[in-house]
Amino acid sequence: MSGNGSSAHVDVDRALALSRHPSAVTRQEPEHDQPVSLVLFSGTDDRLEAATVLMAGAAAMGRPVNGLLQYWALEAFTRGRMEADHGLSPEASLEGANRIRLKKVHQGYQHWSETLRQVKEIGEITIRACALSMDTFGLDQSDLDPMVEGVEGVASFMSRATGPITFI
Repeated sequence: MSGNGSSAHVDVDRALALSRHPSAVTRQEPEHDQPVSLVLFSGTDDRLEAATVLMAGAAAMGRPVNGLLQYWALEAFTRGRMEADHGLSPEASLEGANRIRLKKVHQGYQHWSETLRQVKEIGEITIRACALSMDTFGLDQSDLDPMVEGVEGVASFMSRATGPITFI
């Protein structure tokens, strides 16, 4: 929202127009230079893969990505543990879990960490560790995979997140 509140006014007008005449409102294109900001909290393979797909999509569009690793995601990014099996989210059904297991045994499967390494080579992807999570786990920078570029506090992350923040 801009300082004069005009953005909120436009959003209200747009929402009202959409509720009356859905076809009358055109989709607004995102600003391509606006960063995509992701907070990775979960360290399960399915959620880390979902985050990687979002980062890849942003990189393909030329959008910078700010990633902040907290708690279990941070643990997944510790040196030597990236390629480990980090399990699936608790809400994964038995059928869903079986589909993911089958996907992993098929030829051509690539682990999320390798995809993320490739995405970082083509896009402006910054991944940092949350300072509080680092303190909680007693970690320092040398404990992390080289893909993690540094450590920052939440305030620093928030100052770079000029748009929406997605939590995974």
